[in-house]
Amino acid sequence: MSETTFQAFVVDHEASTDPGVREFPLSGLDGDVLIEIEWSSLNYKDGLATLPKGQVARRSPLVIGVDLAGVVRESSDDRFAAGDNVIAHGYNLGVSHHGGIAELASVPADWVVALPDGLTTRDAMIYGTAGFTAALSLHALEERGLTPNDGPVLVTGATGGVGSSAVAALAAAGYEVHASTGKADAHEWLRSLGATTMLSRADVEEHAGRPLSKSLWPATIDSVGGQALAGALSATAYGGAVAASGLTGGVKLETTVMPFILRGVSLIGIDSAALDMTARNEIWSRLGSDLRPPDLEALVDEELGLADVQGGLDVLLAGGARGRKLVRPSS
Repeated sequence: MSETTFQAFVVDHEASTDPGVREFPLSGLDGDVLIEIEWSSLNYKDGLATLPKGQVARRSPLVIGVDLAGVVRESSDDRFAAGDNVIAHGYNLGVSHHGGIAELASVPADWVVALPDGLTTRDAMIYGTAGFTAALSLHALEERGLTPNDGPVLVTGATGGVGSSAVAALAAAGYEVHASTGKADAHEWLRSLGATTMLSRADVEEHAGRPLSKSLWPATIDSVGGQALAGALSATAYGGAVAASGLTGGVKLETTVMPFILRGVSLIGIDSAALDMTARNEIWSRLGSDLRPPDLEALVDEELGLADVQGGLDVLLAGGARGRKLVRPSS
């Protein structure tokens, strides 16, 4: 990093160049708070941003990365001062505003969260957007009245970023967790995060073929969509709910009205990108307290430098994710 440039992972679909690490001009950043990034993480959305047809990147060139945590270098907003530890994620970060897979980022002050008690910047990015989405899903289910006494909660896509974070958060909050995954070799790892029962993808998707299946779960945290979401809805117990945030299994939802009108099931859409700041701070506070698992580091799959980012994104896009991939831009 020089006085005028810094290293960043950049995509430029207009120039038709390959994504990769470049020297990026400091003058190309715009925002109220300049942050020296200590940690970021890889998310499926970041992988889509590298694809010309991924429908994520809305400017070229673009520094990708939908989340970051670091230290404020300078701020034109009185809410933040040099030396503050902060988090930023969602909104247009890594979409139409330069993102967090870089040494520096400058973001609007309204997007910045003060690092809560109980978390380091590394901890915050072990969660990242995926962990935040998982916690928001659980929070939404609990606002509808879900408690650990209601029975086991299903987590689909359990080895992914949202799924594994959901398993750990649910277990930390005292829930029994049923984890669905297509990776049989990850069962022991999921048990170490707190899952009690392992299910295959087929175990969940088989319920999708029925207008109404037997009641199995009072709630589901779904990060897959498609047939997994349809199956979870069909097998949700009376008055239960499914919190849905993913589309790796497809964007089409083939189901019937039966779960909704005969069991009063609710489908809750989860979007963490545009969540208001009051709710955002509340969720981060919970991630530093009651939803924090005993071994947060167990969620980490690998730690990458900027030069390793493309390989990590390739794994995510191929569906090979297991847990969280951290990025340390300065390494």
